[in-house]
Amino acid sequence: METKNNVFLMEEPVSRLMGKYAVPCIISLLVGALYNIVDQIFIANASYLGSYGNAANTVVFPLTVIALAVAVMVGDGCCAFVSLSMGKGRPQDAGRSMGNSILLTVIFSLMLCGVYLVFSSQIIAMFGGTVNEETFRNSKEYFFWITLGIPFYMFGQAMNPVIRADGSPKFAMASTLAGAAVNVILDPVFIFRFRWGMMGAAVATVIGQVVTAVLAVWYLTHTKTVKFGKEDFKLKWNIAGRTLMLGICSFLSQISLVAAMAAINNMIRRYGALDAVFGQEHYAQIPMAVVGIVMKFFQIVISIVVGMAAGCIPIVGYNMGAGAKKRVKELFTKLLAAEASVGILAFVIVEFFPALLIGIFGAANESTYYTEFAVRAFRIYLCMVVFACVNKAAFIFLQAMGKAAASTMLSMVREIMFGVGFALLLPRFYGLDGVLYSMPVSDILTFLFSVVVIAATYRQLDGKHIRQQPKPEYS
Repeated sequence: METKNNVFLMEEPVSRLMGKYAVPCIISLLVGALYNIVDQIFIANASYLGSYGNAANTVVFPLTVIALAVAVMVGDGCCAFVSLSMGKGRPQDAGRSMGNSILLTVIFSLMLCGVYLVFSSQIIAMFGGTVNEETFRNSKEYFFWITLGIPFYMFGQAMNPVIRADGSPKFAMASTLAGAAVNVILDPVFIFRFRWGMMGAAVATVIGQVVTAVLAVWYLTHTKTVKFGKEDFKLKWNIAGRTLMLGICSFLSQISLVAAMAAINNMIRRYGALDAVFGQEHYAQIPMAVVGIVMKFFQIVISIVVGMAAGCIPIVGYNMGAGAKKRVKELFTKLLAAEASVGILAFVIVEFFPALLIGIFGAANESTYYTEFAVRAFRIYLCMVVFACVNKAAFIFLQAMGKAAASTMLSMVREIMFGVGFALLLPRFYGLDGVLYSMPVSDILTFLFSVVVIAATYRQLDGKHIRQQPKPEYS
């Protein structure tokens, strides 16, 4: 199998490699996040949609995250597998993983699309879409059209890290940017000029996702480092299983977020109905719309954080495979410092400028109850965002080192045990504010676990540089 050598991952300065790989990854993830966020901004500023459309967007958002979770499981797993294989001098395994990952993405995306189409009403109800009749109607309309684009969305998202692993982070970034640009151009046309409402927002998104998927297909026929043929598309369970296992942390970090969102949306619906203001029919959708907006800002922050860490996966994987532990330790230190800096900046924004943030999402068209609750939500929900950023970095770095089990365990503790647990528990004592308190409490407790893991990782990386010899692992 003819390949180019990725030995520069062991030779170039770590800081330069971080910039080369992390920046395009950050931009790619930010652009991916902006698909839904841009929809929500235009929806919120359309007077005929307003907070009802915002609430519908919040309901459907976690359902798109499910698709993303499956996609990144395949894509990030393949990225880590390819990098580890190339570092060990096993290019044939890298090619097999890439071929299997393409096949798995197609299969999973078609299955999920089918489930969404058949059970749309039940799924929307599970995620709080029945808060009132208008929200349910908008949710169903938006969800139907978004579902039709699921195969394209998943393919583009799954292949993005695969393209980065092949040594083309700039192309991965450009393909995502192209799709997002199409979405931004079409959103105002469909929503304001054609007045297609929720359908218009969804169709604009799907067209952008098709553009990204088409560019990914083109790249896969022109790979520059990893070469694969028809035989690599035959599903090999040892290759596919290892690929998925390496990506399971990415899957759980996303899918557990969905579980937390489902819990939060349902607690908002339940305890909002008991609130003196939000218990009224024409205000019932406001808490769900607001929390959705806060989550969207958090998604922007996390996209930067995850982009930094995920962009380093090829660097970490290659150097770990080659036994260059000193370089991996240096990279870990720089990554943690960068992630903490992002968290500090985000904290300053949400604590001192929440009104500015909520103004972007159509607060001028809403009641004072909307703005007051939004300001409180930003300040409480994201007050421990610095810890959240460091936690994410630790999880993904472990994944890049090939420690899927430890990474998975930490993700499960944060998102399921704490994220879902406190979202269900605290509202019983603090009502709607309890939903907001669930986030900082979860991040503080998770950080205590992360400190232990970070210290253990540093101890492991204190070993000498040992160049590993290639050895057969898969056939």
